[in-house]
This record gives sequence, structure tokens and C-alpha cells, in this order.
Amino acid sequence: MIERVIKSSLLAQWDSGKVLIVTGPRQAGKTTLLRNICDEKGPYLFINGDDPEVKALFDQAGENKLRQIIGKYTTVFIDEAQRIPDIGIIAKIIHDRLDNVRLIISGSSALEISSAINEPLTGRKWEYFLYPVSWQELVDYLGYPDARKQLEQRIIFGMYPEIIVGNNDPQMLIKSLAGSYLYKDLLQYEGIRKPELLDKLLVALALQIGSEVNYNELSSLLRVDRNTIERYIDLLEKAFVVFRLSPLSRNLRNELNTGRKIYFFDNGIRNALIGDFKAIDARTDKGALWENFIMSERLKRNANTAWYGRSYFWRTYQQQEIDLIEEIDGEFHAFEFKWNRNAKAKFSKTFVDNYKPAKTICITPNNFEEILLN
Repeated sequence: MIERVIKSSLLAQWDSGKVLIVTGPRQAGKTTLLRNICDEKGPYLFINGDDPEVKALFDQAGENKLRQIIGKYTTVFIDEAQRIPDIGIIAKIIHDRLDNVRLIISGSSALEISSAINEPLTGRKWEYFLYPVSWQELVDYLGYPDARKQLEQRIIFGMYPEIIVGNNDPQMLIKSLAGSYLYKDLLQYEGIRKPELLDKLLVALALQIGSEVNYNELSSLLRVDRNTIERYIDLLEKAFVVFRLSPLSRNLRNELNTGRKIYFFDNGIRNALIGDFKAIDARTDKGALWENFIMSERLKRNANTAWYGRSYFWRTYQQQEIDLIEEIDGEFHAFEFKWNRNAKAKFSKTFVDNYKPAKTICITPNNFEEILLN
């Protein structure tokens, strides 16, 4: 089993008296992680929210019915909790009325679970996010030399646990993930009325990683209004398929202050969407793949270390650009990502003069662990 970084945080809060909530993409390893902890801690009741009979069992469940369901168990793990109607109210009743019952919840969709639990569980919960495997976790699992040997494979096939540990064809596995699991929550959500549009939008976004996304151009390309494009991208983000990066703008006259960059949480999913698993040296998009890989891995690293800063990209109308800017405690750190191991990045004098960054660094395959390993 791949040891996950957030396990120590979950164990630290295990007896806190609050509901523990873990969200993240399907197949990222939430169920495996939480069942492993529950197995270590003793008997527990496992409830699968994807099971139609379970959903029916919890229909309009009040305190007495919940006591019957839980019985003598002191730990209850509800998996894919977003599938259970009124899960927020159910969780609140368990927390407030059933003494000495520890409640663990997992969910694969912020589309439903956040709105369902945030208000009822205010002040009653600790929330965690589980990403696909991080580079730190891969190094801990394989050891540094073997993880290094897998770098190019991970850039192509991604970091989902099943892809890393599976003995089957990784291309087949990642296609299955992209086709079956990632859309499951989205296609059952009432805001998605055009599944074929979702497919086209995902391919369009996959072909634009590393570039600024223009919503008006996507609207014209896909022949739908801009509001629909924005809504679908928002839903893709809440379903943990993509994430957005905003531009840094402090009102310098030549800075771009609109538009977004959109990255995929996992390179393998991105490559499955466009049907391209060629080796990286045979690809014309190697620079974009490297950028997406480092961006997603840096996101995981920052989340797993409780980093509290803000992230941006920077671009001017004169096409001066910096891939990633991080701001924390009033200091700026600037990063450029280059697949060429011998590349040297020249950081814009306009940016350096106006923001006075504490650090500027070019990230290549030679030094990327500097910003990914704790």
C-alpha cells in the first residue's frame, strides 16, 4: 500500500470528537486509506453511499433509525457520502445525538457534498483533500532512485494509485479511469445537460494546457454561450478533473488581468482524453506536459504541507510571461518550467523591478525535487 501523507493528520484528529471528511477525485485512494486506518483502529461500520439499498435505508432517517443502523459500533465510515440524501443532517444527528460515535466521511464530488455538509457541520468537522499520489509519496513508496527512473512514465500515465501499482497495461487502466470514473458524478449532476459538450470541452482544454484559456474562443469553437462554458469548467473543477490558475495583476499598465490557465489534476487523464500516450521525447507537447506535471505536483506538495500562500501566473501584453508565481507573507517566488535539462530562464525585468521576488528559479528534470520534496 502506498503510504499517504495525510494519514498522519487524520490519525492526529482521530479522537478529536469531530467528523473527519476526506474529499478528492474518484480512485485517488480515499476508500483504501480510510479503511486501512479503520482496520488499524478496530471494529467499524462501513456504509457504501453508492449502494442503492443503502440510500433507501437512510431515506428520512431520524435519530432512532440511525441508532438502529449503527448499533453498537463506535466508528462509522460512510464512503461516497454525497450519494446519500440529506447527508449533512444525518451527519449532524450522529455527531450531536449519538454519544461516543466517531464519524468518517468520504466524497468524490464537491458538487454535492460541500453544499450538503458545510452548514449542518459548521464547527463540527475537519476536512482533508486526497489528491492522486504525490511525488513525495512515490519517492517514499519506491525509494528515490526507482522513483526517478519512473519520471517519464509518470508524466505520460499519471499518478493514480492503480496506475502506479497495477500490473496491467497502464494505457488500458488510465483509459478506464478517464472513461468510467471521472464523469460519474458530473453526468449524474443536473447541471450537465449536454454530455457530448463536456467531452468536446475536455478535449479542447487538454489541448491548451500551459496556455491562457479564452472563454470567448471556447464559446465560438464549441458553439455554445460563454456562460455555459464557464459553468461547465466550474463543474469540472468541483469534480476534481481540472484546476484554474489566475493571473497576478497589481495594476501595472501592461499586465494582463483577465483570463485563466487551466490544468489537469493528472497528466494521464489529460493524455487519455486526447488519445496520445507516445513517449515524451517523441511528442511536440512535451513542454506543456512538463508544466502540467509540475503544476499539479506543486499543488499537491503545498496542500500536503499546509502551505497557505496564493498562486498565480504572470503575463504582459508584450508576451512576457512567468509560469508560476507564489506569494506568501508578502514575498514573491517565481518559477519557470523547462523540459530541456540545460535550459536557463530569463525572468522579466519588468516583473523583477516591480515585485522584487525573493526567489527566481528555472525548474527542469535536473532540479524539480527542490520544490516537490519536503
